[in-house]
Amino acid sequence: MQTDTLSGAFAAPPVDAAHAFRAVMRVMARPGTIEAVTGATPPAPLSVAAGTVLLTLCDPETPVYLAGDADCAAVRDWITFHTGAPLVGRSEAMFAIGRWEALLPRDDYARGTPEYPDRSATLIVEMERLEASGARLIGPGIADEAALSLPEVAAFQANARAFPLGLDFLFTCGDRLAALPRSTRVEAV
Repeated sequence: MQTDTLSGAFAAPPVDAAHAFRAVMRVMARPGTIEAVTGATPPAPLSVAAGTVLLTLCDPETPVYLAGDADCAAVRDWITFHTGAPLVGRSEAMFAIGRWEALLPRDDYARGTPEYPDRSATLIVEMERLEASGARLIGPGIADEAALSLPEVAAFQANARAFPLGLDFLFTCGDRLAALPRSTRVEAV
């Protein structure tokens, strides 16, 4: 195991994980909100925010799928060592991480069932930019409307139409984090 695999975790795990967990909950509760999260120093190509989310939400019972360039030895070893999360295929994943195009086809991920809509995947999308501009967001947790720089609009519109089934999304860029739950309606501007 390389030194990089052993490093990059939270310096103060209970405190850092608690801060990161609250940030994840805030962005999920308020779609379009962007929060800074720190604590992890994952190997490239993962961002600080993506690594922080993985350390916070993943454990040995949380299957993870790595897409595209995120599926490399350094990332696999880092996630396995620090979280114990099993690395699986798309259809078994509770979390999937990668760039938007690498996460295709999105129909392969678990979308929940009518009895258990919570048994769906959350996609962690690594973005080139993450800004409070672009697509218009409306729905639960948004007072009037919000905006977020999404990679496309049609996929999120189709996802919202399937509510209460569907995918949830976390967007990461550098140390920034935003979310788009399946209950959020998205409109092009």
